[in-house]
Amino acid sequence: MKHPVNFDNVRLDSILSDWVAALSEFAVDAVAVLGPDRLGGDADRHALCVHPPSVVDVACALADSHEFGAPWRESDAPLVAWQHIARSGQLEASRWRVLALAHGFQTMVRVEFPLPANRAFECFMFSPRELTGRSDAAMLVWSALNVWPVVKRCIAQAHACLSPRERQCLMLAFNGLTARESADQMICAERTVNYHLANAMAKLKVDNKLAAIQRACWIGAI
Repeated sequence: MKHPVNFDNVRLDSILSDWVAALSEFAVDAVAVLGPDRLGGDADRHALCVHPPSVVDVACALADSHEFGAPWRESDAPLVAWQHIARSGQLEASRWRVLALAHGFQTMVRVEFPLPANRAFECFMFSPRELTGRSDAAMLVWSALNVWPVVKRCIAQAHACLSPRERQCLMLAFNGLTARESADQMICAERTVNYHLANAMAKLKVDNKLAAIQRACWIGAI
C-alpha cells in the first residue's frame, strides 16, 4: 500500500479544514488530494493530503486502485467526474468504494489538475448525500479551482524538500536558461547555480537536470 507522504503539515491541514467547513453547505465532509509518486511509474500515486485524517484509509485505497489516474487520462476522459459511489457498478472490485460507504459517503466529485508527462494532481470531495443536480457538482468544482493554488503551494512546501534557491534554479532551467544565464539573472557565479542544481537532483533522486525539472513539476515545486 502506498501510504501518504505526510499529514502533519499544520498550514496545509488548516487550509483543508477551512475548505471542508466552507463546503458544509453542499454536505461535503471530506477532501483528499492524490499526486504522482515521483519515484514511480505513470500510474503510481500517493495520497498527499486528507481532511479529516480519519478518512486516510479511503485516500490510500484510492491511490492504490486503478481508477482514475493515468488510465482515466489515457482514455481521454474529462477532467471532472461526479459519481454516486454505490451505483458505479464497480463496488465489488473496489476497496476504496467499500471504505467510502463505510464512512457514510454516497457521492464523490473529482477534479484533475494536469501536470507534464501524463501526471496530475487529483482532488476528491466526498459527500454523505447523493447530489441531485449538476449545479451542486459545479459549485464543488468551482470551489476546488478557487482553493487549488494555495493547496498546491502548501503541498509543495510540505513535500518538495527543495530550498528556495534550488527551486529558483530549476524554474530558470524550466524556462530554458542555461546555468550561465541563470547565474546572470540570480547575480551569482555559474558554479553556484550548478551547485544548487546538483543538490536538487540528489534530493529528487535523479542524475540529470531534465529529470529533476520533471519531478519538481510533479510535486508542485515549480
